[in-house]
Amino acid sequence: MRRRVIAGLMLAAGLAAGSAGAQTFPSKSITLVVPFTAGGPTDTLARILAERMGRTLGQTVIVENTTGAAGTLGVARVVRAAPDGYTIGIGHWSTHVVNPAIYPLKFDILDDLEPLAAIATNPQLLVTRKDLPATDLKGLIEWAKAHSDKVTAGTAGVGAASHIGGLYFEQKTGAKLRFIPYRGGAPALTDLLGGQVQVMFDTLPTSVEHIRSGRVQALGVSSATRSEAIPNVPPVSDVVSGYDASGWYGIGAPKDTPRDIADKLNAEINAAIAEARLKQRLSELGGVPLTGPSTNFARIIADDTAKWAEVVKFSGAKAD
Repeated sequence: MRRRVIAGLMLAAGLAAGSAGAQTFPSKSITLVVPFTAGGPTDTLARILAERMGRTLGQTVIVENTTGAAGTLGVARVVRAAPDGYTIGIGHWSTHVVNPAIYPLKFDILDDLEPLAAIATNPQLLVTRKDLPATDLKGLIEWAKAHSDKVTAGTAGVGAASHIGGLYFEQKTGAKLRFIPYRGGAPALTDLLGGQVQVMFDTLPTSVEHIRSGRVQALGVSSATRSEAIPNVPPVSDVVSGYDASGWYGIGAPKDTPRDIADKLNAEINAAIAEARLKQRLSELGGVPLTGPSTNFARIIADDTAKWAEVVKFSGAKAD
């Protein structure tokens, strides 16, 4: 009987401590790590989130750009931080799923990161030179098969979303592409516009104006459904059954961050995403807002890790 009483008191004390932790958190500024340089889409979303979260939490949310190694340095900064909720990080499909499949990392996303909340999905566009003989996706696949290994595809580098999306396209269609890696998506798109490469999987914000001006043609969007930002472009899956290479953004924390603090941060992130300003910015980036409990984000990471590890393994892609 005495043991039961002691155990009950200990449990009650633990629950009280957890509740108190959530009530007093945060008592100082929070650092939101961005694994890329300032000014890009990930950084822009982080700064909008940071401003909104800072207002409602009553503490400054400082955006810290920790760049290098395709985003792995910034992610490492988060997973190695103290698990107290004061260091969190934004990342996306490439940093959390593709990089672990490509690079020999010293941490494990599934074991070392505490998923807090998914923010949005963001599909890519399959774009081509305007003078390419193929004018639709079916025609592109037939043309690529007829010119095996001679169709050049620009990418933002080995393991970039543009590269992985192309590898998956190869596997699903049987067409062969000759990938040309660049130091980022911008120079790859420049060469597509100049005619040096023929096709590219590109982000919507960088290519949409060129599509509207007729300088490039868009043959498909990588999501399972059409994008509201460019609704006249059909999904690749309309022709290539099961094709879905949508990326996403999300927020994580170090593993073992107290559950009550993680839940409080999840609620704040969801509230920020629901605001009109962030919804508008996500729409401009071609994204679709995501909200829900942290378990949703954990499932997205786990499912995509299994899917894309197989794609990378099958392709034989390796880091430079």
